Amino acid sequence: MQAITVLTERGRLKSGALAAALDTTPGFVAQVVNPLVKAGFVRSEPGPSGGYLLHPEAGRLSVLEVIEAVDGPTDTGQCVVVDRPCGGLTPCVVHQAWSRARGALLHDLANTPAASWQARLPGTDGRKTHEHSDSGHPAIG
Repeated sequence: MQAITVLTERGRLKSGALAAALDTTPGFVAQVVNPLVKAGFVRSEPGPSGGYLLHPEAGRLSVLEVIEAVDGPTDTGQCVVVDRPCGGLTPCVVHQAWSRARGALLHDLANTPAASWQARLPGTDGRKTHEHSDSGHPAIG
């Protein structure tokens, strides 16, 4: 989300400049931005005047679209309690509650513009962020 936010605020950026804005490495930026490029949300232009650039339509992206572009589909079809497909004739004890909660969350994420999160993300006021995810990498997805 922070990569999208920085590109929204600053426009075209070289990998190194985007990495500096996110307080991470160009290699990690590539890991996060490449799925966004593949999804068509971000353009990657080579050359001296190139860099990463948000696609003009990306301002309409939902939070869910960004999450799924980076992390893949949110619905794996697997039960959250046991290692098997979800549902079936004998659903697990949390199936109904989980299905309702998950449905509500996905609905909210699908109907929340990614741009609306800009003010709520760490480091989106033009300063570097030092927020990190559980993986130890800056939380830039």
